[in-house]
Amino acid sequence: MDAFCRLSGLDPLWDWNRTWYTANPDLTQCFQNTVLVWVPCIYLWLLAPFYCLHLYCHDSGRIRMSCLCAAKMVLGFLLASFGFVEFFYILLERSQDIQHHMVFLLSPIIRSMTVILALCIIQLERIRGCRSSVFLFLFWVLAVVCSLVPLRAKIQLALDEGIASDIVRYLAFFSYFTIQLAQLFLSCFADHPPEGKTVLEKNPCPVKDASFLSKILFWWFTGLVVKGYRTPLTAEDLWTLRDEDTSNKIISELQEDWTAECAKLQKQEKALASGVALGSRLPEQAQLLRKLQKEQSYGFFLLRTLARNFGPYFLTGTLCIIFHDAFMFAIPQVLSLLLGFMRDEDAPLWKGYFYATLMFLLSCLQSLFNHQYMYTCFTVGMRVKTAVMGLVYRKSLVINSAARRTCTVGEIVNLVSADTQKLMDFVVYFNAVWLAPIEIVLCLFFLWQHLGPSALAGIATVILIFPLNGFIAKKRSKLQEIQMKFMDGRIRLMNEILNGIKILKFYAWEKAFLEQVLGYRKKELKALKKSQILYSISIASFNSSSFLIAFSMFGVYVMLDDRNVLDAQKVFVSMALINILKTPLSQLPFAISTTMQALVSLRRLGKYLCSEELKVDNVSKAQLRSDGDDVAIENGTFSWSAEGPPCLKRISVRVPRGSLVAVVGHVGSGKSSLLSAMLGETEKRSGCVTVKGSVAYVPQQAWIQNATVQDNIIFGREKLKTWYNRVLEACALGLNLSGGQKQRVSLARAVYRKADVYLLDDPLSAVDAHVGQHIFDKVIGPKGVLRDKTRILVTHGMSFLPQADLILVLVDGEITESGSYQDLLNRHGAFADFIHTFASTERKESAIQRTGSRRSNARLSMVDFMPFSRDLSQEQLIGGDTTNTNLQNMEPVSETDQEQVPEDLGKLTEADKARTGRVRLDMYKKYFKTIGLAIIIPIVFLYAFQQGASLAYNYWLSMWADDPVVNGTQIDTDLKLTVFGALGFVQGIAIFGTTVAISICGIIASRQLHMDLLINVLRSPMSFFECTPSGNLLNRFAKEIDAIDCMVPDGLKMMLSYVFKLMEVCIIVLMATPFAAVIILPLAFLYAFVQSFYVATSCQLRRLEAVSRSPIYTHFNETVQGASVIRAFGEQSRFILQANERVDFNQTSYFPRFVATRWLAVNLEFVGNGVVLAAAILSVMGKGTLSPGIVGLAVSHSLQVTGILSWIVRSWTDVENNIVSVERVNEYADTAKEASWSIDGSSLPLAWPQKGTIEFQDYGLQYRKGLELALKGITLHIQEREKVGIVGRTGAGKSSLALGIFRILEAAKGKIFIDGIDIAEIGLHDLRSRITIIPQDPVLFSGSLRMNLDPFDTYTDEEVWSSLELAHLKTFVSNLPDKLNHECSEGGENLSLGQRQLVCLARALLRKTKILVLDEATAAVDLETDTLIQSTIRTQFEDCTVLTIAHRLNTIMDYTRVIVMDRGHISEMDSPANLIAQRGQFYRMCREAGLV
Repeated sequence: MDAFCRLSGLDPLWDWNRTWYTANPDLTQCFQNTVLVWVPCIYLWLLAPFYCLHLYCHDSGRIRMSCLCAAKMVLGFLLASFGFVEFFYILLERSQDIQHHMVFLLSPIIRSMTVILALCIIQLERIRGCRSSVFLFLFWVLAVVCSLVPLRAKIQLALDEGIASDIVRYLAFFSYFTIQLAQLFLSCFADHPPEGKTVLEKNPCPVKDASFLSKILFWWFTGLVVKGYRTPLTAEDLWTLRDEDTSNKIISELQEDWTAECAKLQKQEKALASGVALGSRLPEQAQLLRKLQKEQSYGFFLLRTLARNFGPYFLTGTLCIIFHDAFMFAIPQVLSLLLGFMRDEDAPLWKGYFYATLMFLLSCLQSLFNHQYMYTCFTVGMRVKTAVMGLVYRKSLVINSAARRTCTVGEIVNLVSADTQKLMDFVVYFNAVWLAPIEIVLCLFFLWQHLGPSALAGIATVILIFPLNGFIAKKRSKLQEIQMKFMDGRIRLMNEILNGIKILKFYAWEKAFLEQVLGYRKKELKALKKSQILYSISIASFNSSSFLIAFSMFGVYVMLDDRNVLDAQKVFVSMALINILKTPLSQLPFAISTTMQALVSLRRLGKYLCSEELKVDNVSKAQLRSDGDDVAIENGTFSWSAEGPPCLKRISVRVPRGSLVAVVGHVGSGKSSLLSAMLGETEKRSGCVTVKGSVAYVPQQAWIQNATVQDNIIFGREKLKTWYNRVLEACALGLNLSGGQKQRVSLARAVYRKADVYLLDDPLSAVDAHVGQHIFDKVIGPKGVLRDKTRILVTHGMSFLPQADLILVLVDGEITESGSYQDLLNRHGAFADFIHTFASTERKESAIQRTGSRRSNARLSMVDFMPFSRDLSQEQLIGGDTTNTNLQNMEPVSETDQEQVPEDLGKLTEADKARTGRVRLDMYKKYFKTIGLAIIIPIVFLYAFQQGASLAYNYWLSMWADDPVVNGTQIDTDLKLTVFGALGFVQGIAIFGTTVAISICGIIASRQLHMDLLINVLRSPMSFFECTPSGNLLNRFAKEIDAIDCMVPDGLKMMLSYVFKLMEVCIIVLMATPFAAVIILPLAFLYAFVQSFYVATSCQLRRLEAVSRSPIYTHFNETVQGASVIRAFGEQSRFILQANERVDFNQTSYFPRFVATRWLAVNLEFVGNGVVLAAAILSVMGKGTLSPGIVGLAVSHSLQVTGILSWIVRSWTDVENNIVSVERVNEYADTAKEASWSIDGSSLPLAWPQKGTIEFQDYGLQYRKGLELALKGITLHIQEREKVGIVGRTGAGKSSLALGIFRILEAAKGKIFIDGIDIAEIGLHDLRSRITIIPQDPVLFSGSLRMNLDPFDTYTDEEVWSSLELAHLKTFVSNLPDKLNHECSEGGENLSLGQRQLVCLARALLRKTKILVLDEATAAVDLETDTLIQSTIRTQFEDCTVLTIAHRLNTIMDYTRVIVMDRGHISEMDSPANLIAQRGQFYRMCREAGLV
């Protein structure tokens, strides 16, 4: 090359004296005219073939010629022509000695040819639909960078010699450079979308239209951030998912691969099985090993499938992290050179600026590559989540019953919630598993270079810190278990309190249960406090690790040899490397544990996805014909699993078209299994099943979706109004939805379908007898809507059998008899016995039901749009039968995606809403006020002291580094080391102090906030509990309180420590270069500006993501439970589509959420890198006055700014997101409360009421404002010791009287006097504890039997035993091992219903007040218990006033008076005998009950 240049009369290619060892550096003319010209050209020519191949393989459609493309082409031709003009100009001018100008002749022609190649590539990109070119962007960047040196040289020459000497060449060069810059600028923009590809999406993701530059800097995201800052984001503002992120695209590609993998696996298993079959049976251990290997291989196959689909994209991210690491390790090396420059007095200034700029560029590139890597990881994680959820969902629709029984609904929901999350974490942390060890080795290698063997002392320190943290983590996990145990206990008790709140209020027991909850809370917080103290040790050791490693390394280094001196280079480069070392050290254990957890999750997912599926050939489907049999089974044997015993044997059935077949048999005889066999749900061992036409199925346990009634019935079909109304009427779904409503909706769904074959699995058992008869007549029977259809009905109702065309009698899985009703009776076989057994019980049941079981008194308008709540069905909320059906392993679903009930006055439950906007400042005030100023101020001082200690030890280190070296040694190294150690140690203790203090403050605040919430909820009136789903309240006590316990203090800890750290860095930089304030202040404003934009958007995105996550799990749960129904109706594809939509909807808020973090980090890190540049440049400018030590201190600290800024925002956002919990817990402070529990200075006599007289004066009562009065103008006087029965139809106002006496509802007008005292003027507890009720629902709470009888411990054991004796429970309780301390389970499930009712009686006997209200139990209680209760009340409460709300009239026939209620009025009142004689309403009721 030198010879080539010499030929053209140029100097050699490289000259160190001219380029490096000079105050005015420049590159040689040869280098400028060859290397700088050729480098971009070589890049383009070498890579163009590969790029063209890539374009050829990826066709996205043709882009029409745009202004942007035209501009690029015009500028390109201009550039090419410049080269050709220059070539011909030289050729003409120097034609005589052309061989001496070869360099000048070749360079322009190479340049022009390269530009023409670039133009060809632009056109190829346009034809193949590439809108923004990374390849050409990098080419123009290279071209501009390589032109900068000649540009500087030309400007310098023009300044020295004047421009006139060679004006044409100057103008040509400057024009050429300007056009190159213009090309670079144009390549920063993206072209139009390809023709025909502009799909009209509602709100497309702008990343598609973004250029390469916008993509790497995430500028395309700015629009959403600005929108989120102006107004709170809603779901409508979010972009639709990119095509490659949608469930449909991901799963369709993945499913093919997975199916192929499964086929391979099955082949392997068959080969293994045949191998085992040939040999002897494997021993047990070998079988276990084989099973484990099988499960491992499932996981491996799933991983391989995922890797094949998402691996290539993930590898691009891995490449980014490798580049990031290279730049990260280059920065300390450049810092070393900068500090070397500061020490060298003769070094020219330009080198300092060069190092400073290089450091800035390296920091920027490091940031860019890091965030591209994180973006790739999160995108892959999101796609993996979509893929796994889709596979699990589709599997749950085809899994067979044997496999389904091995996992609960909760476990399947866990696969899509917990296990997919673990896979997402695995994607993010997987690279750390192999990269972290390499990073640690590299750090040690560079430290060894600076400090020699002393670097090993640092490793020894690390090895000591790790076991300590491991030990703490182990201890904390044990404490966490203890804390969770108490928390579970508290939540369980809270659940019971909310379910039995009515009883608590009737008995005035709130205080006793309040104490119990607070007892659990105290123990829970005690464990949390211990855990937090241990955590503080962990944080202190981690935050002090930089100091400890440095102290051990520097200490050993100076102790080994006096000639080992610590200068600025050694100290601050080592500190920079130690800061790098901390990241892989903290990541490695986490990455390993994440990987281990992910492998377990892969195995679980693989095992589920490989489980056996229902065989398609279990049932042969055929077209419907006008005649013949619709359902035929020939000699069928069926079982629930391939290995299990058969559940049906030798089954042969033919069901003719249009007939009604009844299937009867005792429990467990195989009736449901027969229907399952017809649906293909069971394993067919032998025989043949044929079903012609479409099928509709009603399962034994009604399966209802979390949607409106209308959606449940229509079930994916279009609504035909007249048919829909006809179905509603036939299925008894009128206005009043009551008992068995779910079963009737389930039946209506089948009827609406207009199918050919109906399989009805005992749909009439859950409804009342008269409703059952109505449905049979109108739907199933010979005159019903389905009369022309084929119906197979499993039933226990004997009255329907005579109308069946064919009856099948099942005994132990075999059809023993079949024929018509009369035929079978005449045979006197099993069927005849069956009839006799059931007939007697059925007569009894219908008699009881005729007396009118209690119905809910709220008529819900617009049945169509009533949402089914998973939490409580609507009727239960009013009726008080609050059996909570919370889903196992699911987060409380606080948000709803249901259609809302029209806003009418009688609306029942209110759904939780997703909040909008920033958190109000009041919430922070409320939180800090709860802690108290007296604690907050010392904490701030403690933080300042901690950071002061850190500043002092760092400054001490810089002074040590600047210490002069005398005779090759430094003086007083021992003293310096001691002071350094002491300052660092003090800082460590201060860190421990601050973290402990904040944890304790958090505990103080959460204790108080929980107490306020508990008291607010318990003091709420009954109407509040009827309007608020218990799930919402439990959510407050569980999730929100947990966030206040842990998340808020942790966020505050992190935020405060980083804020003070940032202040320390700013002080150090300002100490070194006070002029930096000019740069730091604007950067601070820019930072605050960017951060405020981000926090508003991020908080709202997190809320939206949380709101959209719940419906996925709800839908999943429903599908798993109703898979057989979905299959029977053939609705799999619709449900898969719904699942896809829900997952995609969730991802639309998840995707911008993680991009927001990247957007913020990239922008902030450029701010941080600005601080690095400022510190370095200003240090170079002040070279004469600054020492290397202070420069090293300032620059090495400024390198930490980027990380600190990101962490401040992240922790700030966490605090913002979690302080919402304070807001949610505080919500119930302002709701309406009951009157006070007790009134101070009340003059109520202790023995009140002594007589037990009750007087109503024009009394009126309403359930909620806006509804009509439930009691209207009741005037009534009840004498002492009087026994009064209250009767009336449903909704007449019987129970309302009791609610009024106990002030569960306050009077709307009028007054009630007891013993002459107005009950409205005394405390609620004073009132409720002096009168007694035996409620309709016998509610017991988990705890001892004694606690259930006497929670305040007011009575002696003797009194308790005597009440049990009178309640006929003494024998039962004395036979229990723990006697009175017998633990009752939740809701008293381990006692029978009758026993629970007797416990309620024992409570009343124990209190023995002068007034007893008896809300008589409905048909639920057996007659024997009822007789016991009645006889005890007659004898024990003889001298009391007794009010009985009667459902069975025979119990009140001997009462002194009977009050007949009708629509809130008293319609009749007299003794029972007189009322019967009057032949009014009471007489008619007695006649219906068969009493007259």
